[in-house]
Amino acid sequence: MAERLLAVGDIHGCFDSFREMVENRIKLQKSDKLILLGDYIDRGYKSKEVIDYIMELTENGYDVIPLRGNHEVMLLDAYEDEENFELWFINGGITTLKSFNINSIFDIDSKYITFFHGLQYFYSYEDFLFVHAGFDNFAANPFTDYYAMTWESREYYDNPILKNKTIIHGHKTITSYACEVSILKSRKVINIDTGCVYKHLDGYGKLTAYDCNARKTFVV
Repeated sequence: MAERLLAVGDIHGCFDSFREMVENRIKLQKSDKLILLGDYIDRGYKSKEVIDYIMELTENGYDVIPLRGNHEVMLLDAYEDEENFELWFINGGITTLKSFNINSIFDIDSKYITFFHGLQYFYSYEDFLFVHAGFDNFAANPFTDYYAMTWESREYYDNPILKNKTIIHGHKTITSYACEVSILKSRKVINIDTGCVYKHLDGYGKLTAYDCNARKTFVV
């Protein structure tokens, strides 16, 4: 059993905030389990640094489980079919290309493409489910709907497979206040995407980590 069960919301290239969170706020230990909820890239200016840091943590023996977000999906879709490039580009892909110091998506080193392909869609641990966006509430097996897991969020689930789980997700940006309210009210669906990349918007601009068992947040 992990000493602490931690989750971090959408990072979107905010490498400095992410490193500050890991090293100085949660002070990650190798006995902890850290689930990252996807959207590591796009919009922010240090997408490559974020991915390199995740890889470094894993290589150094930390128990880090990175999940797949819709922005990783868009990048892979663009890499596999040029017709999908514009969608990724207008959703922040240009900043990712700049962070890799390249002009074409096809110049991304293959190790990063392998990393993106290897990302899980969800992670189950004890009474918790971790996912980027959410689940298909009406599916007989909600764990097979990959679109829902990366694009669709809900505030409530009554699917028999899901309703007794606490679901931790990101994807839909909320204020830190709204995040804290959902925790204080012991809701079964908790969104921890507090818009790290939106520092120009009042109430946003924060990276949030959640200690699931202690029901405690860390904010950068």
